Amino acid sequence: MALWQSSPLPSGFTDLWRQELRSLSELARLRARLRTELTGRPVVEHPEREHWSERLVLIVDELASNALRHGGSPVDAVLARRGDEWLIAVADRSSDPPTPAQGRDPGRGGFGLYLVADLAARHGWCAEHSAKTVWATVRATRDGA
Repeated sequence: MALWQSSPLPSGFTDLWRQELRSLSELARLRARLRTELTGRPVVEHPEREHWSERLVLIVDELASNALRHGGSPVDAVLARRGDEWLIAVADRSSDPPTPAQGRDPGRGGFGLYLVADLAARHGWCAEHSAKTVWATVRATRDGA
């Protein structure tokens, strides 16, 4: 079975915000915005309680940087919520499926999709109208929610 299956966006989530990105230099602002939405602060103050939110920050960083590098800009990042489950979805202008690195020296990078798959509760991607959306969900834990 493939690591990244084609799967529609999960339903029942409410969009909280959408941010358009045109360059890698905008990722720091995206991370700060996400941290602020999840914890009320743009920086990590309580790592022992914010591990679930930092998973989501790492996921959005990986998905958005991949989209900008391989899918073309502009890229749209969306944060959505359903109860204690959070969804990050990143859309780019390519319909090519996300393809994790294989047979590459780890020092050359390219292993972000494996990391996202490990950190997320669920993940997938879908294509529509010559574009794709790659998504992942994380569940907030009681001590960090």
